Amino acid sequence: MKRILLALPLLAALSACEQLGIDDPAKVAANKEAEGKAIGSACRHAMRAIEDCYVLNPKAQKAAVYTGWREMDEYMRENKLEGVVPVVPRPGAKPAQVPDEAEAKASEPSGEKAKTK
Repeated sequence: MKRILLALPLLAALSACEQLGIDDPAKVAANKEAEGKAIGSACRHAMRAIEDCYVLNPKAQKAAVYTGWREMDEYMRENKLEGVVPVVPRPGAKPAQVPDEAEAKASEPSGEKAKTK
């Protein structure tokens, strides 16, 4: 009986490890997986290829990123949602150039103007 009474304060002290800043491995793994899924779904919503997502987030778990990307893809297809054009350019892509007015007029078919209603 004395051993049990002596062990109780020890167990109580060890149960407060989170307050001491000691991370629980299960919680750390769950947080990394949730973060990877969030990254993957955000990449899909931004119309990024999964490979681009991996390159932009090298520290994220690839399996979790893929799972998030796939889940968001299914959700967007089911609900007929369009993606959002990303602001950050894809790795290795040249920045998009806005054509000036002279180029825009030159590209119009001759003699035809767009009709507005």
